[in-house]
Amino acid sequence: MRRFEVLHEPLGELFEYQEKHLLDVLVRSTVLRAVFSERQLYEVMVNFWSDHFNIDPSKGDAKWLKLADDRDVIRAHALGKFPDMLRASALSPAMLWYLDGRVNKKANDADKPNENYARELMELHTLGVHGGYTQKDVMEVARCLTGWTVEETHRSKLNLGSVTFKPFQHDRGEKVVLGQVIDAIPKKANAAEIERLGRAELDTVLGLIGLHPATAKFIATKLCQRFIADEPPATAVKTVADEFTASGGDIPATLRALFATDAFRTTRGNKLKRPFHYIVSALRATHATTDAGRVIEDYLLRMGHAPFHYPTPDGYPEKAAPWLGTLLWRWNFAVALTNNQLDSDTKLDAEKLRASFATEENLMAHLLGRAPTADEVAASKDSGAPLALLLASPSFQKC
Repeated sequence: MRRFEVLHEPLGELFEYQEKHLLDVLVRSTVLRAVFSERQLYEVMVNFWSDHFNIDPSKGDAKWLKLADDRDVIRAHALGKFPDMLRASALSPAMLWYLDGRVNKKANDADKPNENYARELMELHTLGVHGGYTQKDVMEVARCLTGWTVEETHRSKLNLGSVTFKPFQHDRGEKVVLGQVIDAIPKKANAAEIERLGRAELDTVLGLIGLHPATAKFIATKLCQRFIADEPPATAVKTVADEFTASGGDIPATLRALFATDAFRTTRGNKLKRPFHYIVSALRATHATTDAGRVIEDYLLRMGHAPFHYPTPDGYPEKAAPWLGTLLWRWNFAVALTNNQLDSDTKLDAEKLRASFATEENLMAHLLGRAPTADEVAASKDSGAPLALLLASPSFQKC
């Protein structure tokens, strides 16, 4: 990863780079980490939270800011505490740009709060669409979050990307969120007091929703969908939600509870790999070398699953149905990979791979994650292209 020096640049320095270069680095580094990292669960969770807190970097200054969001929000907290990640996301310059938090203000009586971020905060990031909140709650949360903004390229060249709180753009009236009253800021308060109390309203809101029972159920359901089944059993969801609550949103503890469920231990081979997962697993399983260059990105784009390219806040879909139309491109990729027809920087050594497993059956077991059936052995040997057949097989495409 050292070749991608921009990954470690301070926030303000990112604006010195062309946005296309930053997106290319984000995509390539994400693929390379997934293919070669020994921290596989961490990379899976980075992928999970990237969808959960999805940001389309094509919008405004998010072109430069998403790289910092990936580093400082998603990767910094992927196996940490959910409330910490939620707060980091709420104050992420990229998120403030993407969901319009930067223009959410109440500077005068004519200003109306921008509810975009408040709605997605409750619907997609915490409580879920059936989380028990109302439109009134959305508007009240938006009022609580007025005043936060980002230094933008079209306004200034100083402190680009820095997040500030402007006290006189904050709604100082009383709010009621999920039944809890948040007192009005006194009219005689000075700027420092308004800033202190206004900033505190962000933490009050996140405290109300970050570990709410509806949030626990929503996050648990999404985790079980990722690791167990598109329609996970209610008992598993409840177990995971209970641990999420008991641990204060500790992500490793929540995952341990999930991995200890009977549903996780006894359910396998039922989830279709999404295209990113499929390509990464094919490269990993065959011990291929790659620089994650243009040819890999092109396949991901054709299958509709290139990282950081999803346009709406809900992130790439988890369930199988939207991905069933990618099967032909998967077969094409399997053939091209096993015949070393991708490019000079993405290669595999088929003979070395076979030799490392001694027998064809052992190699099949490695790729399928189980002992092959007699029919599978026969089909593989008769195909003339056993490695491509295995990578294109239903068993390899499921997890």
